[in-house]
Amino acid sequence: MEVTAQSVWKNCLSFIKDNIQPQAYKTWFEPITAVKLTDNALSIQVPSKFFYEWLEEHYVKILKVALNKELGERAKLVYVIKMENTYGNKQPFTEKIPSSNRSAVKSQDVDIPLKNKNPELKNPFIIPGIRNVKIESQLNPNYNFENFLEGDSNRLARNAGLAVANKPGGTSFNPLLIFGGVGLGKTHLAHAIGIDIKDKYPEKTVLYISAEKFTQQYIDSVKKNNRNDFIHFYQIIDVLIIDDVQFLSGKTGTQDVFFHIFNHLHQNGKQVILTSDKAPVDMQDIEQRLLSRFKWGLSAELQSPDFETRVSILKNKLYRDGVEMPDDIIEYVAKHIKTNVRELEGAIISLIAQSSFNKKEITISLAKEIVEKFVKNTKREVSIDYIQKVVSDYFQMDVDTLQSKTRKRHIVQARQLAMFFAKKYTKASLASIGSQIGKRDHATVLHACKTVDNLSSTDKQFRKYVEDIAKKLAL
Repeated sequence: MEVTAQSVWKNCLSFIKDNIQPQAYKTWFEPITAVKLTDNALSIQVPSKFFYEWLEEHYVKILKVALNKELGERAKLVYVIKMENTYGNKQPFTEKIPSSNRSAVKSQDVDIPLKNKNPELKNPFIIPGIRNVKIESQLNPNYNFENFLEGDSNRLARNAGLAVANKPGGTSFNPLLIFGGVGLGKTHLAHAIGIDIKDKYPEKTVLYISAEKFTQQYIDSVKKNNRNDFIHFYQIIDVLIIDDVQFLSGKTGTQDVFFHIFNHLHQNGKQVILTSDKAPVDMQDIEQRLLSRFKWGLSAELQSPDFETRVSILKNKLYRDGVEMPDDIIEYVAKHIKTNVRELEGAIISLIAQSSFNKKEITISLAKEIVEKFVKNTKREVSIDYIQKVVSDYFQMDVDTLQSKTRKRHIVQARQLAMFFAKKYTKASLASIGSQIGKRDHATVLHACKTVDNLSSTDKQFRKYVEDIAKKLAL
């Protein structure tokens, strides 16, 4: 069998996958592609300098062992960093870096000329007529790192946030995109990073803004014919935090202006932090040139907290509020409210309120009463595994058959239905759904959902499948 760059890298990945955590493998190794094999030197392409730096710092030993197994003791690894050129040149920006040789890193030193050099800054946050150009950060001091507890569900995002706070614009976590479902702490973490930067670097200009407000400011600037002033204002920010960036979907004008602001900040070593309810790969109606920039740094997912983390969150909340509560009650609430942190804290606040207003003692029965109300009022979330089991049982097949590569029509339809319900009833990304249902990609999941929608409206029998499975999922 011919030895190629791809075959060598595939064998290396197989070894690496067996020796590191699945989440780490997915984050740091799946995006890499092998590009060239020359004698004993393997060239791999990574999406940003961040990947190069992180691999060299954390995985250089395992990479060396894996490569030596394949190519012998004299094996060499060369990183190829490939990014689209920011300034519209057809050729992508590529640089080659030998492994463990950081001095070889080059950087593009390109600047976007400011169109407005006027020293009088027009601040869109200031009420007209009030002469004040001081930029307030718009940060909430309650959203800090102290009360953003670490757990398996948020470790990567939290540690990346701390790294950015220690060296804003000085790491390759730029931009840092934090994504995840409702109530998992995206906004909290974004504020915490900003607050930490303000504490460590008081001279830096930090600004938090929602994508919705950013859009409104842009629309106002166009109406008042001062678009350049708007751009100029955002280009002088040192750390720009934009919340719910998916709100820019379909807004081409706002995306265009944000593209220019982002380029200027990034090229001048400023830090950009974004939050979104979905991963870049799942964002629709966002221009490709923006999406490619979102991928330059790190996209870190916040997942639903596990039981231990939920208990810690509740205990921390109670401690901060100066309230004592028996462990068995805390554990009962943590066990039964699993979806997100916001609901978890909401339940404990309701429990304290019920107890104090109605002079009731906090007991398991009172906790049960509160939890039942929360669970009843919250659409129950089911797991992808459970959905696959329900669909498989309905079509009288096992889960392995559902996930198999076969193209038999009834199995394909069952698989598409599982993907459809997983997208509808879970907060998992399309890529995550695809990987769990037969190792498919996000495009397959998207196609499956469209197929189910089409067949539901044209095929009575298929519509019955959808209705029956929905009832079985009891949603």
